[in-house]
Amino acid sequence: MYAVETNGLTYSFRAGFAKRTGSVTPVLHNICLQVPKGSIYGFLGQNGAGKTTTLRLILGLLRRQQGSITILGKSFEENRIAILRDIGSLIESPSLYAHLTAAENLTIFQKIHQVPIKRIGEVLDLVGLVGTGKKKAGQFSLGMKQRLGLAIALLNNPTLLILDEPTNGLDPNGIIEMRELLKHLHREQGISILISSHLLAEIERLVTHVGIIHKGELVFQGTLPELMMRRDQNSALVLETSDKQSTMRLLEQMHLSPVLEANAVVLPFLPKEIVADVARTLVQNNISVYGIARRNDDLETIFMNVIK
Repeated sequence: MYAVETNGLTYSFRAGFAKRTGSVTPVLHNICLQVPKGSIYGFLGQNGAGKTTTLRLILGLLRRQQGSITILGKSFEENRIAILRDIGSLIESPSLYAHLTAAENLTIFQKIHQVPIKRIGEVLDLVGLVGTGKKKAGQFSLGMKQRLGLAIALLNNPTLLILDEPTNGLDPNGIIEMRELLKHLHREQGISILISSHLLAEIERLVTHVGIIHKGELVFQGTLPELMMRRDQNSALVLETSDKQSTMRLLEQMHLSPVLEANAVVLPFLPKEIVADVARTLVQNNISVYGIARRNDDLETIFMNVIK
């Protein structure tokens, strides 16, 4: 079963006050999102690609125009209230009462969700805000506000957590702590997490599944290993030798395609048998081989290749 599934989700913004007037701007086209239950799903895309619009539609913050949305096995249209009770969310900037403390902000939502009052202390501890005391939310840094927004999202013990750029405003240490917290929630509590982010290096360390949206269309969806398989297609071999020019000449004679760089000779990725043959040929021609290493694309490079 999928924690979130959309079929043919299509959405356009219409400029103008009257429903039938103004220009139409397509934002999403036929989005078929499949977030497996128990996964951490990274939703990636450039600014304006449609990530936040998709998440708003899933949460009912925008009125659905075309397509269907199923959450936790139930139609969102028919089971909206019941579904929202099982969801925690943080979309863009958290909505906080600036004149209230962290605990006072949480008390309001504790009454709405009707959870035990002890849950306030538990979520404050989870997000590292126990020591804020009487400090007002309006005096919080951007990172602290993000933490408080996450605490609000966790207050009702959700089955599904939907987060839009949750690391905004966090320093490097805070980003690491957020990553470990989400991993803990996923591992220990079995929470399914749908997270959008532009920090690709962090996503690579966190998620199990990935969806890439570009100009309103879903251009990739699958497990992280499936996405990383594209790395093999773009891998290269880097050779460090005692004589780069002679190395180039021998490799060309072997009908390979070497490229000369400043400190090395680079080949397209080759099977290990051919790599062994290359090393043997170089040594037999009195060229010392200092190293043969595989150069892999990182997630950012793979992402750019996918959207291009």
